[in-house]
This record gives sequence, structure tokens and C-alpha cells, in this order.
Amino acid sequence: MKNGRKIPDAAGLGAMMGRGFTLVEMLVVISILGLLAALAVPAIKNMGKADAGLGASQQLLDDIGRARQLAMANDTTVYMVFVPTNFWAVSTNVAGLGPQLQFQTLNAVSNLMDKQMTGYTFMSYGRVGDQPGQHQWRYLEPWKNLPEGTFIAEQKFNQAPAIYSYSSTNALVITNQITGRKFYVYGFATNGGPTSPLPPIPFPLETTPTNVGPVSLPYIAFNYQGQLVQWRYGVESLAAQDEIIPLSRGAVLPALANNATRNYSFDSPQVLESPPGNGTNAAFTLVDVDALTGRATLQFEKVQ
Repeated sequence: MKNGRKIPDAAGLGAMMGRGFTLVEMLVVISILGLLAALAVPAIKNMGKADAGLGASQQLLDDIGRARQLAMANDTTVYMVFVPTNFWAVSTNVAGLGPQLQFQTLNAVSNLMDKQMTGYTFMSYGRVGDQPGQHQWRYLEPWKNLPEGTFIAEQKFNQAPAIYSYSSTNALVITNQITGRKFYVYGFATNGGPTSPLPPIPFPLETTPTNVGPVSLPYIAFNYQGQLVQWRYGVESLAAQDEIIPLSRGAVLPALANNATRNYSFDSPQVLESPPGNGTNAAFTLVDVDALTGRATLQFEKVQ
């Protein structure tokens, strides 16, 4: 006894300390842990999506800067060419090629199927030292992809009319709800069509004859001063507007001829945004290439 209170002996203390949880207490703890997990999982998933979007935008930002640097370093125009969703039509025009080149071309087409709306490379048409009239296209680097889970917004590939026909009425408009700034998204300029007749691009390989196709390839381009340019009516011209490239989260699923063998079918892919419209709504992420300087910046807004 101490001050009228009974002090448990050592055996009593041991029994109390080793009693453990009752079943009810255990169920309460499990319920709390389950609730915390349910709250945490969506947040973790959203963090992953945000990281993927940030990684894609940073990669695209860096590679646009690289295209610009290549143009200035090589004193020539460099084209950053993107993989569209209809390039596989080239596969129907290889019959006249020799067996080896036909195999190489079809193999290259197959290898680009998973790069639709996500892949790009750098090309140049001519360089210092070329003889007049002897210019040729050169692939400066292999094709590469944006990180998995992101792609260039579908509207950038099919928004009509293309970038050389400017009007706020025919652009996709993305508005920053905080600053009020409007971004006008026009379709990529392409190497096809009467208003932008670039010299035919060998595709999908540098060795592919230019009469195989033709393939309409989207591009942005920088001249030897690092300025943003497009071909309009047969002439290389300075861009009249910033190039806005919105990014989407989700997946571009190539068409499959056989689900068991995973062989690709030369057909349009399935484009899945998750959530729908995330590339062009109030939670946008986009790259803005300045028309005058050619420098790219990242613009984004998150829903509060």
C-alpha cells in the first residue's frame, strides 16, 4: 500500500503489460489503417501522374532547346519532326524496294507504332559545305519517346487549319484561369500540302526513297539564328505566332492485329486521356515556344 493505493506486484504488472489488444480494439485499429490507406492511395497515384507530366514537359522543353542549339551550332535549319497517327500508310508503298530495304522499312515502321503522338527526332536539310542543289535530309539522332503515361494532345495533330493560317476563331484556346492569359493552339505545320511544300522527307529511315509515301510529318523548326520558322508557300519564313504544344496524361494504344502475339496492325491507335480532356482544360500543361526568340518555356495550371 502507498498513500492508500494498492501497488501491483511484479506479477500483476507483467500480466497487465502482456494483455494485448482485444478483438474489438484490433478491429478498430484495422479500420483506421484501412481508411488511411484508402485516402493515401489516390494521392500517391496523383503524385505519380503529376511526376510523369512534369517529366514529359521537362524532357520536351530540353529537347526543343536541343533542336535550337543544333541549328545554331550547325548553321542550318533543324527540324524537330513528330510521329503522327497516319504514318503507317508508307507500309503499302514498299513493293518496289529491294528485299533488304523493304524489310528495313517495314521494321522501322513497326518500331514507330508505339511512338504515335509521343515520338520525335531531329533532322536537317543541308549543312555548311553542301554544294548548291545537292542538299539532302539527314537524321541527326534516333527516334525517342516521351515518358510513359504522357503524349502530345491529340488536338495538336488534327487541329485544322494548320499553324500557317492564323485566326483566333479556328484555334483551340486554353485559358489560364488565374492570369487570364490565352494560349492559341494551332495544328503542327507539316511537310505536306500546297501551303507548306517542304522537300520530301525520307521516312521512316534516312535511306528510304522519298517516293515511298508520301507521309505528312508534323514539325517545328529553328533557323541558324535559333528563331522559330515554318515553310509557307515554298519559302522558309519566320513564325508569326508562338508554337503551343499541350501535353496530355493517359495512353496511346497502337492497333493490334493479334492480341496473342502483340503484332501491330497498321491502323489508327486508341487515344485515352486520363482524366478525359486533361491536356486542354483547367489543369493544362503546355510548352510555349516563343515565335521571336525560339526559346521554350513551360506553362501549367492546376485545379485548386
